[in-house]
Amino acid sequence: MEHTVKKDVRPPYGVIAVLMVGAFIAFLNNTLLNIALPSIMADLKIGPSTVQWLTTGFMLVNGILIPTTAFLIQKYSVRNLFLAAMCLFTIGTVLAGSADVFSVLLSGRMLQASGSAILMPVLMNVMLVSFPIEKRGVAMGFFGLILMFAPAIGPTLSGWIIEHYDWRMLFHFVTPIAIIILLVGFFKLKDIKEKQDLRLDLVSLLMSSVAFGGILYGFSSAGSKGWDSFEVYGTIILGVVFLVLFIIRQINQPLPMLNFKVYKYPMFALSSAISMSVNMAMFSGMLLLPIYTQNLRGISPMDAGLLMLPGAILMAVMSPVTGKLFDKIGGRVLAVLGLAIIVVTTYEFSQLTLETSYMHLIMIYSVRSLGMSMVMMPVSTNGLNQLPTKLYPHGTAMNNTMNQVSGAIGTALLVSIMTNRTETHIGEMTKSAMESAAGSQPTAAAMAEMKQQIIMKATLEGINEAFFVATGIAVVAFVLAFFIKRANQAEEPIAVKTVHSGTGE
Repeated sequence: MEHTVKKDVRPPYGVIAVLMVGAFIAFLNNTLLNIALPSIMADLKIGPSTVQWLTTGFMLVNGILIPTTAFLIQKYSVRNLFLAAMCLFTIGTVLAGSADVFSVLLSGRMLQASGSAILMPVLMNVMLVSFPIEKRGVAMGFFGLILMFAPAIGPTLSGWIIEHYDWRMLFHFVTPIAIIILLVGFFKLKDIKEKQDLRLDLVSLLMSSVAFGGILYGFSSAGSKGWDSFEVYGTIILGVVFLVLFIIRQINQPLPMLNFKVYKYPMFALSSAISMSVNMAMFSGMLLLPIYTQNLRGISPMDAGLLMLPGAILMAVMSPVTGKLFDKIGGRVLAVLGLAIIVVTTYEFSQLTLETSYMHLIMIYSVRSLGMSMVMMPVSTNGLNQLPTKLYPHGTAMNNTMNQVSGAIGTALLVSIMTNRTETHIGEMTKSAMESAAGSQPTAAAMAEMKQQIIMKATLEGINEAFFVATGIAVVAFVLAFFIKRANQAEEPIAVKTVHSGTGE
């Protein structure tokens, strides 16, 4: 059986275009919310460890649902999956836009996540099977260009909306666009796929949900409850136990929901490890910077969004360039250089002060984004290139699952470090200030000002220490990048029986 894409078959550009527009609006929605987090915290009277659930909860749903996408891609048509995904995303957007309490907002975000979880793996699988390996770098590069345009305009657009309207307008703005995309998909996408006689393994789905849900919930709760809380370490241990059971079941299943045998291909396993590390480090900037710029520095939401604009544009412009370079020189050189940049710039973010200039922040963020553009797509594409065609659904599902899980763990870990270290520094600074003020009688106004100064300095130290941990995570990815080799597609799956029966052939 032929496992490679035939070069004389024209890729389905119409289908890809509709899928990309849907993915674009999902990406735009994510980047819109980052700048709005401080405003949501103030309006709904919640703290950083609570508001981060809007990010972590989104990833939690993705982490639970994405393992099922390999099954869904094989069983259902692209049209049906796209329409289901956009329906869920649209309903979630309407719900979040009408939220007056945090629980309703979080529910809307999770519905959005359920749609996004289906949409991205479907698009990636269509891209992989539509282009031969020698053209895949360029194709993925232009795919990255379109998707990176969302983070290019997202923060700035969000900042402008927040300054002039209520944060709920972010969702009201997305709703009509999502409805139009849903209607276009309904009329333009055609059902061209035969039905596959597959059944979802409900036991595997339950194990997967408890595994990824437990791990992510535990990490996400650490910021507010502390690492010594039974609710934190208990759910993490429960998640790990069920993850082991889930992996064992998948390895022994004739029709695995998520085929862990993709990790028998060394370049895929390596790319997965690098991508997970980069994701954990990357979310430090996305979540911590808005808190630093708006809460500590008093920078307006609009200016905080503009700060991220040059870096996002740079990522978008560089995406097709790195795609072409990947086709010519492979992924190792790009990954090593890109990760070196990420390590240095992330370390620079761990040295922030209350006087760090606005232009310095723009420069660091922009150069860091350049490094990201050299790593994410080339590393991921190189790993997927080694897989046989029949394992693409499992490879894309595995990549998306691990990226969401690592991103959520990274977000929760870094926020908990920031929160816990901030509290520690507040205690230390307060004690030191009281000892210095012993014997004097400061006024109430002086005491209030001193308390405010302590909170700001302690929060800054917490943010810097979180960025320092993110630097260490980036160093791990940098070391792994030296082991990258150009991947050649395997002629047939390592476990032929498992994959063939999983596709219904």
